[in-house]
Amino acid sequence: MGILSNLNPAPVFKYFEDICSIPHGSGNTKAISDFCADFALKHNLRYIQDKNNNIIIFKDGTASYEHSAPVILQGHLDMVCEKEADCDINFEKEGLRLQLENGIISAKGTTLGGDDGIAIAYALAILASDDIPHPPLEAVFTVDEEIGMLGASALDCSPLKARIMLNIDSEEEGYLLVSCAGGATATAHLPITTADTNGKIFTLKVTGLIGGHSGVEIDKGRANSNLIMGRTLYYLSENFDFNLISIQGGLKDNAIARETTACLVFSDTTNTDELKKSIINLNKIYSDEYKLTDADIKLELTENNKTTCNAMDNNTTKKAISVLYCMPNGIQKMSKDIEGLVQTSLNLGILKTTDTEIIYNYSLRSSVSTEKEELLKRIKCFIENVGGFMTYTGDYPAWEYRQDSPLRETMIKVYEKQHGKKPVIQALHAGLECGIFADKLDGLDCVSYGPDIQYIHTPKESMDVESVQRTWEYTLEILKNLK
Repeated sequence: MGILSNLNPAPVFKYFEDICSIPHGSGNTKAISDFCADFALKHNLRYIQDKNNNIIIFKDGTASYEHSAPVILQGHLDMVCEKEADCDINFEKEGLRLQLENGIISAKGTTLGGDDGIAIAYALAILASDDIPHPPLEAVFTVDEEIGMLGASALDCSPLKARIMLNIDSEEEGYLLVSCAGGATATAHLPITTADTNGKIFTLKVTGLIGGHSGVEIDKGRANSNLIMGRTLYYLSENFDFNLISIQGGLKDNAIARETTACLVFSDTTNTDELKKSIINLNKIYSDEYKLTDADIKLELTENNKTTCNAMDNNTTKKAISVLYCMPNGIQKMSKDIEGLVQTSLNLGILKTTDTEIIYNYSLRSSVSTEKEELLKRIKCFIENVGGFMTYTGDYPAWEYRQDSPLRETMIKVYEKQHGKKPVIQALHAGLECGIFADKLDGLDCVSYGPDIQYIHTPKESMDVESVQRTWEYTLEILKNLK
């Protein structure tokens, strides 16, 4: 018996628990893709599985729906793998450790992957059923959405006949998303020069941050541990003589970084007591500034026993801190057309040191393509002027609002009938695969929606059972009305 075995709708939670038992982080999707292929074989459904692990499963329309316009059910197979510092899970090999408490599903110490495992579970439950009325279905499961929508970008869409698409990749029930930002992943590379160095070696850590989705929650004012580290290092550089040994922070470019660690070597003449006082002072400043968003923010300094190390030279250290402290980050522009909508932003999600360089990995988003291009140029300009270079991947288009959308009108009517009120029609700053599909499938009519999922991309991620059930009933009624 599974943790979710007594929940309704039973087929949805069965498939969701099956999905959670299979490792399926971004870049590790072969097993979950094969699971879906085996599902199709078991149910005698035609499917296409490509070399990237994308998979399309086809099912004919039910009685009296045989000649209805086909519908795409779409979601992504990969999840963001974030965990608490004391969690020993191996995301490459182990499934999630599900928890159920007071109608809320979570995973012990890790992200849940409700984004977007619940979409796959909904689709599989519909495909497996013999008594759900629906038009011909094309269930499209993509991979590596969380690292630049790489699967959708690579997918051959020529087998798809549908021009109606239900994208189940949103996290707030009662909201219908009809437009989203485009984006790209930019990586700034700073070459490093090192030398054997003597001095007092310290480890500096930024911990206790909430983090979150760099699109959905970029406007929440939450601290980014990489940026806090940059601020800290710049402050210390004004008062102390030190060199960087290494710096690491964040796990995903599209997640607001929660923890960052730097290893530093200070001059033998450094007054350790004064250094510790500076850290205490900075802790007070950060605690005050982020008391409403990141109440547990903490700066920790630990002295090591070693006195000799291979550290970055003075010039590299100065450049590394300058990039971290001065590069733009966060909201760059708000929309003048839609109140409260972030128009353009970027997020330094990953910071890491290799033997030859420091890598600064950014997720850029904008609903205005020229502003996205401008941000890419600013990063390129800055990093080149300190002796580095920029690369970028995962460039995807914005999903533009469609004035005439029969699907949207149908979904509004169904929601109003079920709930006695209209849903909220919303544009989103986060990227969705809808933009890629709209670009590939001429005339696509698409809406994105989903059940309540909180704190996505963080170990606090949770999903509401009753919302999953209501959204299931909503989905079935939508399909019933697409005759």
